[in-house]
Parts: sequence; C-alpha cells; structure tokens
Amino acid sequence: MSPSTGRSRPWSTIGAGVATVAACAVCCVGPLLAVLGAVGALATVAAVWVPALAVVAVAALVGAVAVRRRRRAACRAVPGPVDLGVPAPRDHRDPVPTAPR
Repeated sequence: MSPSTGRSRPWSTIGAGVATVAACAVCCVGPLLAVLGAVGALATVAAVWVPALAVVAVAALVGAVAVRRRRRAACRAVPGPVDLGVPAPRDHRDPVPTAPR
C-alpha cells in the first residue's frame, strides 16, 4: 500500500511475481536439463538394448526347451534287459561239467 494514496500498487505485486518466476527458472534450469538429458540418453541406450534383450530372452527360452527335452529323453526306460558290458566274475559263471575221475 502506498502511504500517500492508501491503495496497493498492482504492478509491484506483478513485478515481484515475475522476478520470482525468473529466479526459479534460472535456479532450476540446470537440474531440469540434466534430468531431460539423462532421460534422452537412457532412451537411446534402451533403443539399442531392448532388441538385444529380446534376443537373449528368445535364446534362453530355446535353451530351456532343449534342456527339458534332453532330460525327458534321458529319463525314459529302455524296455527289456540291457547289457552293461561288464564281464561276470569267474565264481558266478556256470560251472563247466567235467567228467568224473
């Protein structure tokens, strides 16, 4: 309020507001540009890495399916007797009939 007229000056309030906005803009422009620059850099990196991650995900899926199929095939039982290829000890072989003396 002006001491002589008793009315407030609207231009001084507007000027204070403009000064406040300008000070805020000068103060915050650096961090805001840094944040926007970081977002842009991460978007650029993501544009390269997202397809690479998709390729890795598909390779992992194919690998998991292949390992599962191999494990299922390894767990199947073969019907009938299986020769292990181990020779029997002499004590357990059928005795050869010999002529009595």
